[in-house]
Amino acid sequence: MNKNREELINGNMFTLLLKLSIPGIMGMLVIGLYNLCDAIFVGKLVGETALAAVSISSPFTFINNCIAVLVGVGSSSILSRAIGAKDDKVVNEILGNLILSVLILSLTVTVLGCFFSENLLRFSGAKGEILKSGINYLRIVYIGSFFVNFSQSANMLIRGEGKMKEAMGIMALGAILNIILDPIFIKTLNFGVEGAAIATVIAQIIQALVTFMYFKRNKSILSVAKLKFAFDLMPEILSVGGSAAMMQLMYLVQQTALYKLISIYGGDDQLVLMGVALRILMFTFIPIWGIGQGLQPIVGMNFGAKKYDRVKDAVKIFSIASTIFIGVLWGFYMLKPRVVLSWFINDRTIIENGYEFFRLMFLTFPVSGLIVMSMTFFQSIGKGGKSALITVLKQVILFMPIAIILTKTIGIKGTWLASSVTDAIVFVLSFVLLAIEFKKLYDINSSENQNITYIK
Repeated sequence: MNKNREELINGNMFTLLLKLSIPGIMGMLVIGLYNLCDAIFVGKLVGETALAAVSISSPFTFINNCIAVLVGVGSSSILSRAIGAKDDKVVNEILGNLILSVLILSLTVTVLGCFFSENLLRFSGAKGEILKSGINYLRIVYIGSFFVNFSQSANMLIRGEGKMKEAMGIMALGAILNIILDPIFIKTLNFGVEGAAIATVIAQIIQALVTFMYFKRNKSILSVAKLKFAFDLMPEILSVGGSAAMMQLMYLVQQTALYKLISIYGGDDQLVLMGVALRILMFTFIPIWGIGQGLQPIVGMNFGAKKYDRVKDAVKIFSIASTIFIGVLWGFYMLKPRVVLSWFINDRTIIENGYEFFRLMFLTFPVSGLIVMSMTFFQSIGKGGKSALITVLKQVILFMPIAIILTKTIGIKGTWLASSVTDAIVFVLSFVLLAIEFKKLYDINSSENQNITYIK
């Protein structure tokens, strides 16, 4: 613990950027492969109708992501700050809280999810064969909820220690297994859409077992031999993790709204196109979260150690790096949209009629770097409320009326443009909130009284 702590609170920031962000990006890209693999294999091996079923089901799989993020981000934030403050008592209580919380929440999702799958999909506009295949896919995913949620949330604890390479390695194992199993269950065993869900669940079960063994073999400062449950930690876990989970939940609401608008103002081709575009959007977003994963332990530990100048430096450097990274991908999407869409869609007519819509969705995407880093910053210092504010504005409060107004004003193009307009507004808000918080940190550093308590 001491070696990692000293490196994160005293090491060169650019070195830490590379050391923590590269594994973070790779690890988060691995997470994205779970979603992309299902879409690619189903689209190419089964067909557009099956792809539409998986796509329209996808937002509801984020219910599991909500649980993993709720418990994982909250626990990881507390862990990093506890390591920075050398609070061994809190460190020893985190893992037990995580396991029990994930178990209770996952069982709830499994029962309710299997029961209400059809209602959820009908609400999104699914019907006919798309509805039937979507129900089967979604129920299988919900059956594996505990394994998905434990493997992902516990992986966040490993990252919270600053052990990004170990976290990435475990995540990579699950992704590789998913890639291997997908074509076997979809095509070879002829399970179709259901095969994609089965492959994902099996891969996550194995990943969960490997994660458990990581803690059991004492490769971490956390150990299953020291499992404790501390009820007093739960409010902060839920408060900090709640803002991150809210983003996942609001993403579900946002996607559902988009599918609903597309089903009303577009058609089946637009539904296929939107499903692919949203998966590409999510996959592109994931590397940004990877950089954010590298930022989180640096901010958490330095904040716990009261090294506020390093906290500000880290946010600035990581924000610039994430913007540059996104800019490269954004440029490719803008220049070669047909190529990107052809990875998922065989029908050239859908591609030719839809690539301009695809561009509209990504128009202002480079601003996402600062937005995500600001959210990560607030989560890492225990101010989940401000992170939640950015999330809700970005994905519901601003997005929903903008999407409806633009769609009614300029037609289906407005549906695709809504995300870009919303992101531009949220970028300005995030910048202002960061500036205000940095001023508070500056005032603390400038104060002659070093014992002032930082007011949350």
